[in-house]
Amino acid sequence: MMFFKTKAAALGADESPAYTLDSFPLRPPLPLPNGVSRQELFDWLKAVRVADAPDSIASYCTQDFERFVHTFGLVQRATSSATGNLTGLELGGNPYFTTMLLKQFTPIDWRLGNYFGDQIPKGDAHQRVYMSEFGALDKKTHVDLTYSHFNIEEDAFPFESGSLDIVLFCEIIEHLLNDPCAVLRQIKRVLRDDGTLVLTTPNVNRIENVARMIVGANLYDPYSGYGPYGRHNREYNKHELYNLLTYLGFTIDEIFTADVHDNATGSYLDPDKFGHLIKYREHDLGQYIFIRARKTGVDKGKKPAWLYRSYDSAELE
Repeated sequence: MMFFKTKAAALGADESPAYTLDSFPLRPPLPLPNGVSRQELFDWLKAVRVADAPDSIASYCTQDFERFVHTFGLVQRATSSATGNLTGLELGGNPYFTTMLLKQFTPIDWRLGNYFGDQIPKGDAHQRVYMSEFGALDKKTHVDLTYSHFNIEEDAFPFESGSLDIVLFCEIIEHLLNDPCAVLRQIKRVLRDDGTLVLTTPNVNRIENVARMIVGANLYDPYSGYGPYGRHNREYNKHELYNLLTYLGFTIDEIFTADVHDNATGSYLDPDKFGHLIKYREHDLGQYIFIRARKTGVDKGKKPAWLYRSYDSAELE
């Protein structure tokens, strides 16, 4: 069975093969805002800039555009039937591509949280974001964003308990060093009852990693010049996140994986050689995990033993 197909009939000897997904359904339709085309949205969003941002940030939107749109879709589906004013928190908003998308296309009143290191004082801070007006790319504008500067692993969240309708926890859990349960418990504390958590993170079981393991390549993230938070310290799969959130008292409303940029599996191993072995897991093999969950239940109160070790046995379950 053919799982991938080449984009070109022939490739030069030193060219990397380019593949598009064929049988694995890893590219679900993008939940674009009503009446907006993909190209229109992309051209507008890629113009978002933070002052003095490195060049690597400018390319971030190009690579992860589809992830931002899937995140928007999770928020939209979580709030489509809501009435009244809603308040949300986006953790790790910088460099603000998702932020601007949500501000433009959702009616939610957003708070922001960032952490840039101990060299910056804790508390409220500001960043200027440059952009274009939607539908008029030649009309340049800017917005001054206020954010709370705090370390989510060390500090209590500076928000009142039960004060938020939705919290975005996107591309963060994989960077945590010590205690993801403590962070998720803070998120649960600031959410109102039945409030929504939107969580996204790289999928450790993505098909590229399957190919890496088969051929003997390492799948762990390199050490980062930005310090310990600059690398992925632990990645997760769908099953683990379902178990973790359920343990803490969340109800999962939606969970799926999806590719959001070029799939590099073929540069490690031709999927024809192993695809038949993992066909039954086709929905688990996307590059990123997307979750929408609600605060509904009781936290079991300990640390799940499958995720923690070397703690006192009384702390583990």
